Amino acid sequence: MLVLIASLIVAVFGAGMPTGPHVIDRTVAPSEEAKAGVTDLLRRRAEAIRARDRAGFAATLDPKAAPEFRDAQLALFANLAAVPLASWEYLFDAADPSDVPRSQVDRSADEVWAPRTELRYALAGADLEVTGRPAGYLYLRRGDSWYLASDTALDEVGRPTWRGVWDFGPCHVARAEHGLVIGHPASAPLIDLLAKELDGSVAAVTAVWGPGWPGRVAVLVPGGPAELRALLGPRDPADSIAAITLADRVDRAAGKAWGQRVVINPGQSVQLGPTAVRVVLRHEITHVAAQVATDDRAPLWLKEGFAEYVGYLDSGLAIAEAAPALLEQARREQLPDYPPPDGAFRGPGLMLAYQQSWSLMRLVGERVGPKGVVGLYRSLAAEPGATAQPRLDQTLRATLGKDLDDLMDDWHDELADEVE
Repeated sequence: MLVLIASLIVAVFGAGMPTGPHVIDRTVAPSEEAKAGVTDLLRRRAEAIRARDRAGFAATLDPKAAPEFRDAQLALFANLAAVPLASWEYLFDAADPSDVPRSQVDRSADEVWAPRTELRYALAGADLEVTGRPAGYLYLRRGDSWYLASDTALDEVGRPTWRGVWDFGPCHVARAEHGLVIGHPASAPLIDLLAKELDGSVAAVTAVWGPGWPGRVAVLVPGGPAELRALLGPRDPADSIAAITLADRVDRAAGKAWGQRVVINPGQSVQLGPTAVRVVLRHEITHVAAQVATDDRAPLWLKEGFAEYVGYLDSGLAIAEAAPALLEQARREQLPDYPPPDGAFRGPGLMLAYQQSWSLMRLVGERVGPKGVVGLYRSLAAEPGATAQPRLDQTLRATLGKDLDDLMDDWHDELADEVE
């Protein structure tokens, strides 16, 4: 049975003396009845979603709320119908008092309360751990009953509600043995193709990386740019990127990651064929597998080059197909003397940076094989200083018998042979 937890320290917000031009704040602690009322409200809301009980869900919404809010909530409920949920609950904690915008306070309510709230959920078949996302909920009491009044009222005080795929329309879900793909009916062909390739891609990544990761993947296919931005949050990838991998939280010491998602860029991926989908999936699943072994500050040439290496491994694609911009650079004899800096992965040179990084890792793979590439990656990605010279040179010599200058010289020579 799922347990809803409420903090013992909470704050009530309602009519009171303004503390600024836009917010009101009341610091009187709520009664036990108020805490119990909101706890019961969130318990019933979560149970209704898990049980697919529309009437029970509707009963938790403020009957006097704006029609657009009620309509959006009922659409959210309907959109979740096809989504397999292993867990869905809400926790609230108002230990840190939060302000409610004065414009959002309903003076006809008996109490208005905005404790910090979190949605805790897990996707069946993909998540081994329950993840948490913020819910900027505003609650109010009318008589003896508590209701959810808004999930946008706290936006202007910096507490927005996280939006999932299900906030943007009905969901089309395709399942695989090792995960699932969620999008919308308009993207059903791409979703089904991704699901068809998912198990083989998980197996291919595991064959290179090893079994030390959950081996399950959730892939999201947003319906357009607005939905993509909502799923990515502050991240802003270039339009030319086909997909990106996210995680809600990573604990490298514990070896766990929560809420890992592969998000497909609909603008780039809608026309992808099976081979390209396979490469993209294997690339992103490599990020999923390697996430807890990778320091955030590891250079992008290492992280993206390794993922590209696994993505293209055994693809059958020639270098001319996988890295045309790199070959053109080699023809002009303008190859760099060092791996691309992180800044090269933004802007118009982004694809060239990916191709350079992949080609370097491909060269390493030719020398030491896939397991040698994994060993090198683990050594270099574990901590930020591992790729700074002279440590980088020491690691390369131990793996390849060459330092970075030697490796780059070999890379130049190999690409020169390719364009002859």
